[in-house]
Amino acid sequence: MGSFIKNFIRKENPSIYEDKDSHLSRTLEVKDFLALGVGTIVSTSIFTLPGVVAAQHAGPAVTLSFLVAAIVAGLVAFAYAEMASAMPFAGSAYSWINVIFGEGFGWIAGWALLAEYFIAVAFVASGLSANFRGLISSVGVIIPAQLANPLGTNGGIIDIIALIVIVLIALLLAHGTSEAARVENALVVLKVIAILIFVVVGLSAIHVENYLPFIPKYHPNADGTAFGGWQGIYSGVSMIFLSYIGFDSIAANAGEAKNPEKTMPRGILGSLAIAVALFVAVALVLVGMFHYTKYAGNAEPVGWALRESGHGIIAGVVQAIAVVGMFTALIGMMMAGSRLLYSFGRDGMLPKWLGQLNSKKLPNHALLFLTIIGVVIGSMFPFAFLAQLISAGTLIAFMFVSLGIYALRPREGKDIAVPAFKMPLYPVLPAISFLGSLAVFWGLDIQAKLYSLIWFVIGILIYAVYGRRHSFLTRK
Repeated sequence: MGSFIKNFIRKENPSIYEDKDSHLSRTLEVKDFLALGVGTIVSTSIFTLPGVVAAQHAGPAVTLSFLVAAIVAGLVAFAYAEMASAMPFAGSAYSWINVIFGEGFGWIAGWALLAEYFIAVAFVASGLSANFRGLISSVGVIIPAQLANPLGTNGGIIDIIALIVIVLIALLLAHGTSEAARVENALVVLKVIAILIFVVVGLSAIHVENYLPFIPKYHPNADGTAFGGWQGIYSGVSMIFLSYIGFDSIAANAGEAKNPEKTMPRGILGSLAIAVALFVAVALVLVGMFHYTKYAGNAEPVGWALRESGHGIIAGVVQAIAVVGMFTALIGMMMAGSRLLYSFGRDGMLPKWLGQLNSKKLPNHALLFLTIIGVVIGSMFPFAFLAQLISAGTLIAFMFVSLGIYALRPREGKDIAVPAFKMPLYPVLPAISFLGSLAVFWGLDIQAKLYSLIWFVIGILIYAVYGRRHSFLTRK
């Protein structure tokens, strides 16, 4: 037991990570990180969650759920910006916590994020598939139920569209980050245009009575979750929070950033600010167009709302752009997830095969593994089931990063570089950031908490049996 604890708290030297990541090509600039962040944050969820959360939890007050979630995410983003500026290593929270708290804590944070990326890749692919099927159904093309739905859902066997898009993005990323960044930048512009078109056109179809009452009266749903009142808004926050977690994908690629001390904070904070404005605008317009109950069980509410309000052609254009634009989220998630797996392999926490680079200095072994897992989950599980599971893992990592600021500050200017950006109002904001993340986590439903507990038990077992014995720190 003593040796386990000793291994658990041993810390990696930050200079070692600098040396290990020096083999990665630093090609990404601020514009690339803004596109990566906006493309990842403004993903499938902006076209699905405003309607789903309004119908299930918050009614028109879904906009308040988005705002509260944005405030918590913004506080965490400040912590992320300082961490990424001080320690621009691949693997984001996993690598940072490894340095400041120890290997075991880093593994827990990284294992939490790994759940995010495995499930988020699947979630985005599932949402893209739903929107694509909604788009082609408007011209009479119907994919058979067996190939359109996940296993056990509405007669489905496999979501073939989700499978195809994950494989396509993997092939793009396998050719290099600079190529992927160019595609990402172009698609993000298209996606923002699609969102703005929806907002402008949707404003003409708003009926003020749909906003009343803005905060519906509270009552419990049949499944025990809350609807209406501040309880419903709170439940909505926990479900919506996954919308804002994409800024971790920026931090995960810090090892490939030019001048990361400046580019990382600008990319993280800038992309979150843009995303919040877009989410709130879409939510406000969507619940104003139709009564929130109309969006129950609707996986593509934006396209549906436009069609039902008489804007069929615009709906087709917006959904077509949106489907293409959803590729941006997959690019960001798969880039970040593969870099996290690479970090595990780099440190010996998982098989070293994952930490190997190819001749182009790309972690394609890790990318292949992520692709296989993403295909299995994304083509076999429905997007509603996946939503809260993403938030559960990420929130735990966010709590680690928030508290990590207290351990980071005394080491800045010593063995860790003084960052170009520091979290404001220290030491108050890191504590509020931690408590906010904890509050959002507490609002997740019991199923999400149970599955996250199972995931962490598996992670601890892997660390005890494999990670601590094969870690490069053990070999020193």
